[in-house]
Amino acid sequence: MNALSDLEALIRIPSVSGDTAAVRRSAELTARLFRSTGAPEVDLLDEVGAPAVLARYPAPPGKPTVLLYAHHDVQPAGSGWSSPPFAPVRRGDRLYGRGSADDKSAIAAHLAALRAFDGKPPVGVTVLVEGEEEIGSPTLAAFIERYRDRLAADVIVLADAENFDVGVPAFTTSLRGLAACVVEVRTMERGAHSGSYGGAAPDALTALCRLLATLHDDSGDVAVAGLIGGKAPAVDYPEDRFRVEAGLLDGVPLLGTGPLSERIWARPSASVLAIDAPPVDGASNTLQPVARAKVSLRLAPGDNAVRARAALARHLRTHAPWGVRVHVDEGEVAEPYSGAACLDAARRAYAKAYGTEVVEIGGGGSIPFVAAFASAFPDAAILITSAGGDPACHAHGADENLHLGDFARACEAEALLLAELSGPRARSW
Repeated sequence: MNALSDLEALIRIPSVSGDTAAVRRSAELTARLFRSTGAPEVDLLDEVGAPAVLARYPAPPGKPTVLLYAHHDVQPAGSGWSSPPFAPVRRGDRLYGRGSADDKSAIAAHLAALRAFDGKPPVGVTVLVEGEEEIGSPTLAAFIERYRDRLAADVIVLADAENFDVGVPAFTTSLRGLAACVVEVRTMERGAHSGSYGGAAPDALTALCRLLATLHDDSGDVAVAGLIGGKAPAVDYPEDRFRVEAGLLDGVPLLGTGPLSERIWARPSASVLAIDAPPVDGASNTLQPVARAKVSLRLAPGDNAVRARAALARHLRTHAPWGVRVHVDEGEVAEPYSGAACLDAARRAYAKAYGTEVVEIGGGGSIPFVAAFASAFPDAAILITSAGGDPACHAHGADENLHLGDFARACEAEALLLAELSGPRARSW
């Protein structure tokens, strides 16, 4: 098999995290594919969390060991697709299908790199393909603890990010963290007629709206006290490009102040993700006694997720208007990540494969497993790469796709990286 046929076979399995049977089929196929490369040790592990695949290739004497990470679970398909989401189809220079970019392309790239050496790479290689990244890798820390000796490596390649642009390789050197809360506002024992009581009795939905409006100042910067900000990699991110990629409507201004790259990579953001309220259709003239919202923070690298969640909860409790009753449930957290300078060996490998120099970027989203690996293996060099995804890949959305030219370059780059790490300059990482 070649890398593209590997990827197409993987996409055909709808390994959405909630479908345990499909996730197992996906893990079984992944295990078979790594066995086909000649891996001397391939295990399907399901004692901790969803089925994961661990493949190992022993290190030649004196050579380092590289851990290659990917995940085989995917987001639900959702609606709005131009073609069936689990039937891969090529249109132009892109392959469409759920998981094409996030993250089954990484599995196929790892396979391609290993096949480039006929299953006998010049360094030790351990491949971990987990099955629950799309639900936040809830058991990964326990998995790493259980299999620590088998996962230990000198270099860890986490191939679950995006390039900065088509044809431009990128290493992600920082990621924002995550902290979420659900806030509930109560004002009355029961609903009441808006004509009889409106004007004196506060309704919960209006009170909630006023509370949520306090999350930002007039410029759109986050107004939650106690959060930190930082500096982003020096990358020119034009506003017009960002507007197109974000799908902003004409005339809608951007939020916040300062360089755009800092706003999305190195400073906190606050978003209202959901509100429990009566639907407009069928609504009556009734003052609502209770309303809820889910609020999410993205945290700057260097912040602490638990402390930031407490700051958000404190803000919500203390900024409610009119003395209304507020209850806050503190939700999920994910720690931010800030890495060291990228490996020289990786720069050489990716620059050669892509024909252009690597760009260092930040990540506005949160990838919880990165912090888990960094904590478990503090002496390992960590590299966060893309297996061909780019800003137009629509990861998590309809018509998810992969640029095939960049996928081919990513496969070559990973093989070149393994060769670089085995050479005389390997220790000058």
